Amino acid sequence: MAARAGTRDEADFRDRPGKRGSRPRTKRRPDHEDAQTGFVTGVDRGRYALLVGPDRHPVVAMKASELRRDRVVCGDRVDVVGNVTGDEGTLARIVRIQERTSVLRRTADDTDPFERIIVANADQLVIVTALAEPEPRTRMIDRCVVAAYDAGMRVVLCLTKADLADPAPLRAMYEPLGVDVLVTRRDGSGDGVGPLDPVRERLHGALSVLVGHSGVGKSTLVNALVPDALRATGHVNAVTGRGRQTSTSAVALPLPDDGGWIVDTPGVRSFGLAHVEVEHLLGAFEDLAEVARDCPRGCTHADGAPDCALDDWVAAGADVPADAGPASREFRAVRVESFRRVLGARTATV
Repeated sequence: MAARAGTRDEADFRDRPGKRGSRPRTKRRPDHEDAQTGFVTGVDRGRYALLVGPDRHPVVAMKASELRRDRVVCGDRVDVVGNVTGDEGTLARIVRIQERTSVLRRTADDTDPFERIIVANADQLVIVTALAEPEPRTRMIDRCVVAAYDAGMRVVLCLTKADLADPAPLRAMYEPLGVDVLVTRRDGSGDGVGPLDPVRERLHGALSVLVGHSGVGKSTLVNALVPDALRATGHVNAVTGRGRQTSTSAVALPLPDDGGWIVDTPGVRSFGLAHVEVEHLLGAFEDLAEVARDCPRGCTHADGAPDCALDDWVAAGADVPADAGPASREFRAVRVESFRRVLGARTATV
């Protein structure tokens, strides 16, 4: 039966080749086989400062659209395409983030589910803390130690302003945790810092990230280590005891004579640890992790935890002479106490 005039049926419609939207979408992405490797030295409002190629020439880049949900941070190694000459006015494109060897994270507080990546691929965390002006905040130090151990990084505690206070008490608190402790002091002018040789030796050949709250002398230390860094320095408020934040973004700086890299970060007032699991923290204490295998299921390993094997381990050293080192009760007690202190730092306020 003929169709009625002015009406159409399905047979009247034909797909038009090349019609927009007619081709099926694909999830295949370009291989970018010609991509070069770049090292991210800084991030500023959606633009990324990179060092690219064997000569490590500076390049400015943006993220490709496929990476819009992935955060590129200081220390990342990335694959970059486009104009990688570094000429003025040019803009390359980051198309891949290479696998990270470590990721230092923090959250805004202990209930915040969103992790903030501070730096990638760092070998060690250097916690910069003043011995006075402002007073050291041990809970903040503990939290930084926890974050570093969770990330699988080595930890260094750099105590500044030793001309104002004795570093011995803090050294005694953190060396049992396996933390390397370095000490610096201001010179007669109050602006310089030293001695620097032990610090340079500890940083040599590594990618180190410096963290500390405002006013502890972190920027002063960076300027001494990298004379052309020109990081702004601030002062400590005599009323609040807090420093003024001078670094506004993380930046990677090369140490002289190919001695490694340091990442200077903005001063922090809080260091949330919502992302840290107890077992990850325990894993940083290999001797205690071995002992804790005998703990009952669900043991928190905290002070007062019922039938915790850590307490039995300490008690078992009671008959060992104090000068016997790791086998003595004194050593074991300090070790367990130190672990439980940083364990408690996961939920303590700073």
